[in-house]
Amino acid sequence: MTDVAIQVNDLRKSFKDAHVLKGVDFDVRRGEIFALLGSNGAGKTTTINILSTLLKSDGGSASVCGFDVQRQSEKVRESISLTGQFAAVDGILTGRENLVLIAKLRGVADARKTADMLLSRFGLRDAANRRADAYSGGMARRLDIAMSLVGTPAVIFLDEPTTGLDPEARLEVWKTVKELADGGTTILLTTQHLEEAERLADRIAILHGGKIIASGTLDELKKLFPPAEVEYIEKQPSLEDIFLAIVGQTGGK
Repeated sequence: MTDVAIQVNDLRKSFKDAHVLKGVDFDVRRGEIFALLGSNGAGKTTTINILSTLLKSDGGSASVCGFDVQRQSEKVRESISLTGQFAAVDGILTGRENLVLIAKLRGVADARKTADMLLSRFGLRDAANRRADAYSGGMARRLDIAMSLVGTPAVIFLDEPTTGLDPEARLEVWKTVKELADGGTTILLTTQHLEEAERLADRIAILHGGKIIASGTLDELKKLFPPAEVEYIEKQPSLEDIFLAIVGQTGGK
């Protein structure tokens, strides 16, 4: 399917006796925000690490932008960018220096021009010459995501991008993610913040017990929830209600 940016089939991974992924299946369409939702230890980061070629699976298959993650790992790495749970900026360098460094490492022709463009895009121009360790949490995360865009990757993996951020900084990151998707970037987002998935994602998959137990749009997932209670007004379920109901149906397995 040409409109599919990420394809995952029967993905399996174990660490000693712990079976983390037990046959995970999902796909991500080009230009959409896809949220992989799950509790701590559900296997979200393991999935991201396999898709970004940092970790090899024990079985199954996965491709990114049409490239097999195991057999064509170099091509995959040329097509993606990864932002982990904690901002990977160099605090000793300024915001501009961080971006210039990454641009040079990725072989971008005009590193300084690219850095200035990204600083403006992410609202960091006034802080460009300040050391990154003086940035607020939201600013550091925006710089981290800006660094991920150097070289215009087709796919960005965001692994719990708002971990440790205050509500205001979280809103900043959400706005940035939306703008990236509006520009045509494909985003696979992992999160355990249900509101984050509800606010950002075009489609959501729930990873539980090593497998995807439900997936679809928020409206499609709502159909898996018991009918709305009718009091004085109809009470619609939140994503948190849906998540707990679906996970509860599996009996914790």
